Amino acid sequence: MNNTSLLETLVADLINELPAVVRLQKLVATLRRHFSCGAVVLLQQDQQVLRPIASIGLVREALGRRFITAQHPRLAAILSARETVRFEPDSTLPDPYDGLIEDSPDGHLAVHDCMGISLYVEGKCWGLLTLDALEPGTFGVDTMRELQRASLMVEAAIRMGQIEQSIRALRSSRRDGEAALQNETSASSEIIGHSAALQQVLQELEVVASADLPVLLLGETGVGKELFARQLHRWSRRSERPLVYVNCAALPESLAESELFGHTRGAFSGATSERAGKFDSADGGTLFLDEVGELPAAIQAKLLRALQNGEIQRLGSDTSHKVDVRIVAATNRDLQQQVKDGDFRADLYHRLSVYPLPIPPLRERREDISLLVGHFLELNRARLGLRALRLSSAAELALVQYDWPGNVRELEHTVSRAAIKALSQGAERNDIVSVAPELLDLPNAPSASFKVDSDALNTTNMNLRDAVQQLQTQLIEKALKQTDYKWTQAARILEIDPSNLHKLAQRLGLK
Repeated sequence: MNNTSLLETLVADLINELPAVVRLQKLVATLRRHFSCGAVVLLQQDQQVLRPIASIGLVREALGRRFITAQHPRLAAILSARETVRFEPDSTLPDPYDGLIEDSPDGHLAVHDCMGISLYVEGKCWGLLTLDALEPGTFGVDTMRELQRASLMVEAAIRMGQIEQSIRALRSSRRDGEAALQNETSASSEIIGHSAALQQVLQELEVVASADLPVLLLGETGVGKELFARQLHRWSRRSERPLVYVNCAALPESLAESELFGHTRGAFSGATSERAGKFDSADGGTLFLDEVGELPAAIQAKLLRALQNGEIQRLGSDTSHKVDVRIVAATNRDLQQQVKDGDFRADLYHRLSVYPLPIPPLRERREDISLLVGHFLELNRARLGLRALRLSSAAELALVQYDWPGNVRELEHTVSRAAIKALSQGAERNDIVSVAPELLDLPNAPSASFKVDSDALNTTNMNLRDAVQQLQTQLIEKALKQTDYKWTQAARILEIDPSNLHKLAQRLGLK
């Protein structure tokens, strides 16, 4: 593909009527084919963090990583320049994608040729585009010039996506009208995942956020209910006002009323001055009551009054005053059962659960596990001062298959523990450190490989072609069963491209 055909292809992708995400994904695929490299990644900048928006050639868990610019000198160098930046194969600067290039052969994990360019939209730095290759000499002066020209098409595609999103926002009368690809969350509070179950929850969350109704977040321990509460607040009309957090389980009964509603001077021993409570702090904003099922019965009655009348009365005061507070509550308990048992007020339950929103456990959105793992690996890589921290295929399979009773919190702790173990077992900080399945301490962690039951192959009076097809069928069926019929994971075990696996399965009559 010569330079003219590259630009023609990019322009064709640009003018086609495609969703912004699809357009950008086609764009990076086109660049990868043209430059014959291992990976092309489009990263958006959010303050000091870079987030992959579209990529091809990286392992799946890399898409969940958030790259802090100050910790990655190559990315920082690309951002600081307006022209293409190339790093020589012998550059001593670590590459953020070391160990993350898909289908890289064993022992060939380091990136040996890299170039990139910063991207500007309407005069502001939007992010950058990187191209990486395992083979030195893939890039040169000519390819640097080509990337410089192609970056104009990339910037145009990003801007077009922003315009299309703005038009849709106006048509649907959305309050915020955020531009496409605009990252609304910081790296520390981002909800990571692409699964249908998660996207459904986020869609509901965005709609109810503008309604100003009380919301009750339901879910098991560790699913991240606080993150969803923060996201709801960001999407609400109250986003410019405070979000105040209260852990109801940690409130001593003797101090709960004072903490929530405040107190006057002399209200109790030690009350030397008047003090505002959490409701006052959240006035005009949102009050998040975490573990609301743990509230003492006496406080439940006072909370009900505040919800009914929008009034609170400080401990020790004879007067009440108005507050404008939206309540978001969360619990891992069955509040309906607590109502039946007499442990929770029925009228308060109905006030809090105007819009109940269940948060799915991690086992119901397994597609998100690899992305979350990548996010936690990058956090631990930086925390431990490692050059690169990656996941072996067998370890990824073990993580995806495990049921995670402790949900995202348990996953985070498992990854952190495994990273420390890898380092404690002799890995050097300048190595590309791989996390193996035995470091995860998961029960019944599966192996990355499996044996074919040769006795099950009936090759009597069978020609070579039929025997091969029977073997292929058995291998694919075993891989699918082992991965709970996740085709991408099965393809990784079989070391085959997912699209080729689908075609082969269709030819064999498995689809």
